[in-house]
Amino acid sequence: MSRILFIFLIFAGLACTDKENPVIMNVIPEPSEFNENDNQDSTFYYLALGDSYTIGESVEENERFPVQLVTQLKAAGFGMQPAKIVARTGWTTDELAAAIENENLKESYNLVTLLIGVNNQYRGRGADDYRGEFRNNLQTAIKYAGNKAQNVIVISIPDYGVTPFGQNLNPEKIAKEIDEYNAINFQETLQANARYVEITAISREALNDEMLVASDGLHPSGEMYRRWVDKILSEAKEILENQK
Repeated sequence: MSRILFIFLIFAGLACTDKENPVIMNVIPEPSEFNENDNQDSTFYYLALGDSYTIGESVEENERFPVQLVTQLKAAGFGMQPAKIVARTGWTTDELAAAIENENLKESYNLVTLLIGVNNQYRGRGADDYRGEFRNNLQTAIKYAGNKAQNVIVISIPDYGVTPFGQNLNPEKIAKEIDEYNAINFQETLQANARYVEITAISREALNDEMLVASDGLHPSGEMYRRWVDKILSEAKEILENQK
């Protein structure tokens, strides 16, 4: 009799529904369920290559355009590391190339910006030399963007001829040569299939607005950089969105 009762209890237990015993039917979620919102916590790395315009000569660190860009991207919900800036006032294309070789950089970055060439023009170097050296700079930028050209933003060279410093030189000649250099970096950018943001027109607004020039009378102010970031931001966001 006890044997019959034991068998009956076993079958009765197996017949229980999940409503009667919800613990038995509890299923551990698949890993994808846990990771549904992981993109919100992604960490992105940004490399900024250039010269005085990238290092932010004569402005506070938080006013540099790469720093302002990171701030705006964070506000948009991207988990950004501080910008890695490889830039120095006065650098030409070849000097930037040499400096990069001596930097301890990550193998790749999610976003890379490149703004270089004004010192080539200022020193009177030829456009043909600029083309070849800029092309090398751009290929290096692409390499550090994980060999993904669409993760690189080339920024046009601003026109310093409109500043108080430039007005004492030959502003018409400066404007003409800056346009020539920008035509070159634009062509090279298109050919490499990278992105391009034109800020030269914004830089020329400084001719009639002294608030857009830093205290040294030559470089952009924090407000000028903010206006640049307004144009760069949408491209940067698209780059990072594509990597989520």
